[in-house]
Amino acid sequence: MRKLLLLLLLAVATFPALAQRPLNPDSAVTTKQQVTVKGKRIAYNATTGMQPVWDENGKTIAGLFYTYYERSDIKDRASRPLVISFNGGPGSASVWMHIAYTGPRLLNIDDEGYPVQPYGYRENPESILDVADIVYVNPVNTGYSRMAEGVDKDKLKEKFFGVNADIKYLAEWINTFVSRKGRWASPKYLIGESYGTTRVSGLALELQNSHWMYLNGVILVSPTDLGIERSGPVDAALRLPYFAATAWYHKKLPQDLQQKDLDVLLPEVENFTTNELIPAIVQGGFIEENRKKEIVAKMARYAGISEQSIKSYNLDVPTNFFWKELLRNEGFTVGRLDSRYKGIDRQDAGVGPDFNAELTAWLHAFTPAINMYLRNELKYKTDVKYNMFGPVHPWNRSNDKTGENLRQAMAQNPYLHVLFQAGYYDGATDYFNSKYSMWQLDPSGKLKSRLSWKGYRSGHMMYLRKEDLVKSNDDLREFIKKSLPKAGQPAMY
Repeated sequence: MRKLLLLLLLAVATFPALAQRPLNPDSAVTTKQQVTVKGKRIAYNATTGMQPVWDENGKTIAGLFYTYYERSDIKDRASRPLVISFNGGPGSASVWMHIAYTGPRLLNIDDEGYPVQPYGYRENPESILDVADIVYVNPVNTGYSRMAEGVDKDKLKEKFFGVNADIKYLAEWINTFVSRKGRWASPKYLIGESYGTTRVSGLALELQNSHWMYLNGVILVSPTDLGIERSGPVDAALRLPYFAATAWYHKKLPQDLQQKDLDVLLPEVENFTTNELIPAIVQGGFIEENRKKEIVAKMARYAGISEQSIKSYNLDVPTNFFWKELLRNEGFTVGRLDSRYKGIDRQDAGVGPDFNAELTAWLHAFTPAINMYLRNELKYKTDVKYNMFGPVHPWNRSNDKTGENLRQAMAQNPYLHVLFQAGYYDGATDYFNSKYSMWQLDPSGKLKSRLSWKGYRSGHMMYLRKEDLVKSNDDLREFIKKSLPKAGQPAMY
């Protein structure tokens, strides 16, 4: 034991820097880069590094890691849009959209989004850098972002790890970033994916009310529920269109449905869901027996699973069970975030998959690529581990009113437009729930001309599929261009 203790002391004494892995919370490195987008060669500066988070006394309590792409051939920054990008988790790094969607570099994957070797990255010919500058922001404990050395990390958790705490400190950080980069005159957009949609919906109002920073657009990629109520019968029913899309993809529907195009099938299922299924579930155990049989038969027909399975769950089929059940007879499960992916469990029995097949595949491809890219091309050197997912729990989810925050921001700012993007095969934040969120965001209907929705034939990260990478980025370009007011157009009703 004594010998072991001496060895441990020697190790700590020999490698103090490695043990602490310090980061300068206010530092950056800039490189000059080029990318060809839509056939045009674009020159840009890539700045990556850390910008501080301060407490109310001006003390540095954290450093947030960011990567900022700014075209170097643009003279008029006042009219050049700035897109501020967040991923979700809530403990996820801003890596997914960075090197697979909007950024100038694209990780090596096949045309459907599956990992390939050798690992690496290439130019992204679909990047939105042609129409906007972009900054990718990593909240505390994601990417290289960390709390500062010497602070009481346990006491600071409440400042960072919660719906509203997250929004508050990130708004302060954005204010500083915009000031440092001289972008106050620029049209500004927030884009968030998954939990990032909760984040940017809340930020829209926080930036507006606490920092007097007014946005032109908010983009919600695979949105969460945004604090919009949907429990009970509505929650149970809204899953069915996603079930139908997944069953269609895996060819588990009756022949007459299977031969329909997805764009024809899904409106039919959506109509059944809103006009028949929700009213049926509302009646609970008092629904007339023959009517219940009709509903069960239609659900089974659209979901690709047995009537008995649906009946045993009283019309409220959990997604976890569906992922296990749909391909059970073939010995596979389907992915949670993208049900095109298949998994293999220890046994075919059970009510849920052993693991998320799609997430395993994605980490397989993304982790080497981002580490290689930041070090080799952007020249950011550190021994700190890049957290694809960082420790941010427990996360305070109370008082989530981010959907209402976004509605208020839109109502107060006539310039503000919102775009929803969703993949048909996403079972975590499914596409029909995102439509429901858009419908419920503005009950008055007075803002609907500034709300738009786009769907894609892929999953949570729809851009991993090559065809949808092109389509979704083109949709972003169109959204940005349409939401820019004409010169001299006042923000008024």
